[in-house]
Amino acid sequence: MGDMQGLRDIWNDGGTTLGAWLFLPSPVAAEATARAGFDYVCIDTQHGAIEYSDVVSMVPAIELGGGRPIARAPWNEPGIIGKLLDAGVHGVIIPMVNTAAEAEAAVRACRYAPEGHRSSGPILAQMRTDRPYFEWARDNVACIPMIETVEAVGNIDEILAVPGIDAIYVGPSDLSITLGLGPGNHDESSAFTDALDTISAACARAGVVAGIHATGALAANRLDRGYRMATIAGDLQAMQAGLASELAQARGEQSGSASSMY
Repeated sequence: MGDMQGLRDIWNDGGTTLGAWLFLPSPVAAEATARAGFDYVCIDTQHGAIEYSDVVSMVPAIELGGGRPIARAPWNEPGIIGKLLDAGVHGVIIPMVNTAAEAEAAVRACRYAPEGHRSSGPILAQMRTDRPYFEWARDNVACIPMIETVEAVGNIDEILAVPGIDAIYVGPSDLSITLGLGPGNHDESSAFTDALDTISAACARAGVVAGIHATGALAANRLDRGYRMATIAGDLQAMQAGLASELAQARGEQSGSASSMY
């Protein structure tokens, strides 16, 4: 963790962060992804193939590669959120936060008393801080609830009023499903783009960073819409696209474009 500027410090300075996503349980892939230079690398324990035991080895691999590890929890449940933080992640993305009460629960899981009820026992994380972990966590751990339903968009101002939220993270695919559009990004739909703009405008009013799942091609659009945290690549998708491109080139065929993360 050393002298690297934290995500919260970057955001507090008005900066933008571009990140990568890990679905594969591989410290080698985690280190290689971090070495590509992303501002954060997210270990996904909700979808994909990664278990907690994998997180324990992937976090130091990301830090070895010069990256900032964060993780997505499987659910808004304090036990696993605490374990992910104890493994040394710098922040947790928490799925399906639809109400202020659920946002409050997410914050409590990420914070020590009196702001929360996280249990103290950072056995792994404390080995990697240059000062007592309790102090480091107070200044650096990022609580990032996910906004990914019509219900959450309707409650966005109440959610963002909860103290202790550093950023929110839009799940476009689940949001699209609840809008009746099916999974994926739906920029052709005004209902979808209006929802994205409603969220980012609310974040600007509340002083909370707006984050979103995107791609490299969508990044400029999302940043223009006020998002300051955007995931633009995934390990499995990059591998699939790279392999397909090399094979298509060898066969003299047209290379396909990279697929969306979901």
